[in-house]
Amino acid sequence: MSSLLKLSNGRTVPALGLGTWKSKPGEVFEAVRYAIAEAGYRHIDCAYVYSNEQEVGKAIKDVIDKGIVKREELFITSKCWNTFHSREKVIKCCKESLSNLGLEYLDLYLVHWPMGFAEDGQLFPTDASGQTVYSDVDYLETWQGMEDCYNAGLVKSLGLSNFNSEQISRVLSIAKVKPVMNQVECHPYLNQSQLIDFCKKHGILVTAYSPLGSPDRPWAKPGDLSLLDEPKLKEIADKYNKTTAQVLLRYQVDRGVIPIPKSVTPSRILSNIQIFDFKLSPEDIAVIDGFNRNHRFLLLDKYATHKYYPFSIPY
Repeated sequence: MSSLLKLSNGRTVPALGLGTWKSKPGEVFEAVRYAIAEAGYRHIDCAYVYSNEQEVGKAIKDVIDKGIVKREELFITSKCWNTFHSREKVIKCCKESLSNLGLEYLDLYLVHWPMGFAEDGQLFPTDASGQTVYSDVDYLETWQGMEDCYNAGLVKSLGLSNFNSEQISRVLSIAKVKPVMNQVECHPYLNQSQLIDFCKKHGILVTAYSPLGSPDRPWAKPGDLSLLDEPKLKEIADKYNKTTAQVLLRYQVDRGVIPIPKSVTPSRILSNIQIFDFKLSPEDIAVIDGFNRNHRFLLLDKYATHKYYPFSIPY
């Protein structure tokens, strides 16, 4: 079982969660059921665009119906997708996620990306030439829609995902309900130390997606950087009698960041949460910090022309 971290609004969040991005329908039910019932997970990270929330919901219902957990013991996150950025569409997206998940409320609701897409009913709207069609909805309007969800009692906490420091500052300047979380890609090749420090100053916790360097990304090429194969990491792992994956996850926990590793393999789901019985030394953390090369596996550079593309500045 993972420990808990306090959010700036006084609520708590488990220090590690199960990611469901890229988990296929047919696999994700058993992954979520196993994670909660057998491995002791209490934090599940979902999103509208992953198109698997119905199955995640069935697994949640299964473990609650069997009396394994109560709803209030779980921490469930979802995210408002880019095609729902208009204020009145945000609550529609939220309600669809709630309906798919079979839940009455979300513990955390995030704006998935600062970039809005055309709101024409497709998840990835494209024109005749195959180019993504953007909308020019300002994410500040989206944030007002997020606050509507909060005020309607549909969500307990609000946050951001893939926002840079300037974008976060803009949200903070208008927010009546402050964001408590920013979920970003984070691993030793992209350790996000500046963004984490910035978020900390503003009472925002950071969640790390792809904390293992996204080894299962569909666009991986031979010769790409591979975090899990770093010899120095292997040495550190051997010292603690842990796997390199466990060291990478503990690295985030030790810096107050919440990793959400995705897996559908029971043995990995279990080993990923077995990281609360050791702590990395400051020396080992410094070695792992030394891997940083600001290398992003999820660059989404095909959207670099979007006026709210987040990765054009250092952090």
